[in-house]
Amino acid sequence: MKKIVLICCLTLFSVVNSQAQRLYMPRNMKQAYQKGTRSMDGKPGKNYWQNSARYAITVTASPPNRTIRGTEEITYINNSPDTLRQLVFKLFLNSHKPGAVRQSPASADYMTSGIHIDKFAENNTTKTWQDAGTTTTKRLVLTKPLMPRDSVKLALDWHYDISVESNREGSLDSTTYFLAYFYPRVAVYDDYYGWDRTEFTEAQEFYNDFNEYTFTVNVPKNYLVWATGDLLNADEVLQPTFAKRLSESMSTDSIIHVATLADVTSGNVTKQQEVNSWKWKANYVPDIALCISNHYVWDASSVVVDKTTNRRSSVQAAFLDTAKDFHQMVGFGRHSLDWFSTNWPGIPYPYPKTTIVQGFADMEYPMMVNDATTSDLNFSRFVAEHEIAHTWFPFYMGINETRYGFMDEGWVTALEFLISQADLGTEKATSNFQQFRVAFWSKDPSAEEDLPIITPANILSGAALGNNEYGKAAIGYLALKELLGDAAFKKSLHEFMNRWHGKHPTPWDMFFSFNNTSGQDLSWFWNNWFFSNHYIDFAIQKVVTSPTKCTVTLENIGGYVAPVDVIVTFADGKTETFHQTPNLWKSNQKLATINLPVQKKVQSIKLEGGIFMDADTSNNIWKTK
Repeated sequence: MKKIVLICCLTLFSVVNSQAQRLYMPRNMKQAYQKGTRSMDGKPGKNYWQNSARYAITVTASPPNRTIRGTEEITYINNSPDTLRQLVFKLFLNSHKPGAVRQSPASADYMTSGIHIDKFAENNTTKTWQDAGTTTTKRLVLTKPLMPRDSVKLALDWHYDISVESNREGSLDSTTYFLAYFYPRVAVYDDYYGWDRTEFTEAQEFYNDFNEYTFTVNVPKNYLVWATGDLLNADEVLQPTFAKRLSESMSTDSIIHVATLADVTSGNVTKQQEVNSWKWKANYVPDIALCISNHYVWDASSVVVDKTTNRRSSVQAAFLDTAKDFHQMVGFGRHSLDWFSTNWPGIPYPYPKTTIVQGFADMEYPMMVNDATTSDLNFSRFVAEHEIAHTWFPFYMGINETRYGFMDEGWVTALEFLISQADLGTEKATSNFQQFRVAFWSKDPSAEEDLPIITPANILSGAALGNNEYGKAAIGYLALKELLGDAAFKKSLHEFMNRWHGKHPTPWDMFFSFNNTSGQDLSWFWNNWFFSNHYIDFAIQKVVTSPTKCTVTLENIGGYVAPVDVIVTFADGKTETFHQTPNLWKSNQKLATINLPVQKKVQSIKLEGGIFMDADTSNNIWKTK
């Protein structure tokens, strides 16, 4: 028996090593595949597990007082095969402390004293909580080790002062607060890194377990609350007229003004008790956020997001009445949910609602968006679409965005381009994408522009971080779409999402899933785009013409395998475009020969990449002598 087990282990180790030879894989990732938590066919392994928790939170805010107070009960469940002798907590708001590690300078108005833990208990026994200083992670040794398949009950009382200057969270004005990253939480413990001890620098974003949340937000009368999840007691906190409007908005395509400027100014929207307790629930989500205000207006509607079941999702907006673009925001949100659910990624919006709040961050949270107001309606819609697309990546998919942001921002930036084509037309969408997402790294020869996309994001900053996560990754995915064709690409994307949503996929799970579903070993493509120092730079090396054929030899100077249009101009002035997919480079990633059928004399040839911008276009034109 021992011999059989040894042979099986050696066989698995050999398969993992064989795959790893085609794609670089860190040693800890190899171990996960060897342990069977992940599978080489791109599916969760037979031994896959992930931990979770139930959070019961009460938050109390009384603007303009900036102190936010909370009580919190956590039931943390250890689904791992490991005995946990310690827990790691995330204390994101310590990033406001002077001396905290951050990616960019911060003003005095951004600084606070961080989050303060006033009381802590483990399994109903009070324990001493040592201050974490300026770090955003806190290791806590358990009194009793947490065994596999067991749980521990934790209780915390805490408070913090919300920052005067708002970024991703903070004061939007003196009586409007956006609360995010606000509650202490247990960090992710996973099968390939163990405890996530990544410091929060506000550049790296989300990596959380999927948890259940019930929470109460206590605010004075005349304050409205918007939050992740379902509002459970609208009738207890809203006057009947406004509770009815909110209810009606859940089943209509029309935009309903739940609370207008006149309504909030008159002070008759909420129940007139001294404190209203808004009760919320959100199931199986990786985070929560909320906004409170006594003068934001409130629009709402809904949209069918699943055509097979006619399931609707609510779309709401909270904003200053003077923000002209936000009067259109519910419409923008309805369009976004409908388009993304129906087209790309083509997976129905998974949550019961989304709320778009006027703030400053242009930032996403589960079921919540914090966006700035602009004078350009197209740009306001563009930003809202981008942030709403994050619903699928990272939230629905549970991506480790702190290390592999290209699985989040990259996919969303690709979706951003696809929906922009529908909104603005291909020509305008291409121009915008070139300027906003590609040009600055395509034309910059600096070393940090060419770092491999697979490089963990938590060790990057500046251009290297932004380009790897957004533009470079996005056009990598769009190049894959060109390579596979829309049908095979969508099938592979859907299968990856169906296998891994609500879990914690890594890049290798994504790569292997696409390989498995497409029926192709795409390792050559993944290596080229995600593991290399390449960029896009094609050159016309040679052209040979005859009366019936034009043979064009292209050199791939930059290394990336990208689509390209070969535009032929004939002697009579007419042109013909021959589109080439990345498959052109599969057999030889340095040189490619294209045989074009022609029946007229060729005058010139030009290469055009569209969003796949060429770093040096001086060698992209050939003219007959």
